[in-house]
Amino acid sequence: MAYLLDANVFIQAKNLQYGFDFCPGFWDWLAQGYAAGRLRSIRQVGDELSAGGDELAAWADAQDDGFFPQPDAAVLVAAQRVSAWVLQQGYEPAAVNTFMQVADFWLVAAALAGHHTLVTHEVASPSTRKIKIPNVCIGLGVDFMSPYQMLRREQARFILGPAPAAS
Repeated sequence: MAYLLDANVFIQAKNLQYGFDFCPGFWDWLAQGYAAGRLRSIRQVGDELSAGGDELAAWADAQDDGFFPQPDAAVLVAAQRVSAWVLQQGYEPAAVNTFMQVADFWLVAAALAGHHTLVTHEVASPSTRKIKIPNVCIGLGVDFMSPYQMLRREQARFILGPAPAAS
């Protein structure tokens, strides 16, 4: 079992709590977690991050292909289950069309196929206008949690060290 990270985990980390300039330990922790087989994401999330053209895009592009793998046969089978479930829930057609075209759809399918825990900042919502990852996870029995729950569960520690030399 591994954690599968949603794009919003990376984006919010970069923009808020774990900026590259003041918390490189977070990014090192992600790389170590991947190397240990504990976490990764999916190709569609990697593509989203790469499209940003910023420091996060450069970081995503520098990761091993296994960090952001392509869907395999098991994910394609699981995608059919995700699609069937979404179509049966009474979501507005625009919400269904949008969900089926974004990384969230494939992220849930990959988590379902691999029995992974999906990590996202999203929270469940009763709205029929936008499909939220936690709603689909609940409906399909996929484990999910917030990034902070993952960090606590994994006992992540970002310890201060010596300041880098001024350039």
